[in-house]
Amino acid sequence: MSWQTYVDEHLMCDIDGLGLHLAAASIIGLDGIRRHHYKEDRASLVFGIYEEPVTPGQCNMVVERLGDYLIDQGL
Repeated sequence: MSWQTYVDEHLMCDIDGLGLHLAAASIIGLDGIRRHHYKEDRASLVFGIYEEPVTPGQCNMVVERLGDYLIDQGL
């Protein structure tokens, strides 16, 4: 599987119409057992939402690398 296919099928999703909303708890990074990490630049905002057994470091690495990839692609 190519990197682009992986991103398209597993890491990207449409938000419109799915009822997904960011609450205040999400912004500070903790909502019960779920946590998040985000990376932003001038053109995008990448969120990683995770639960155990994923660690903060693992989520951080994936989100940062995906953000860097999008920047490198000019997206």
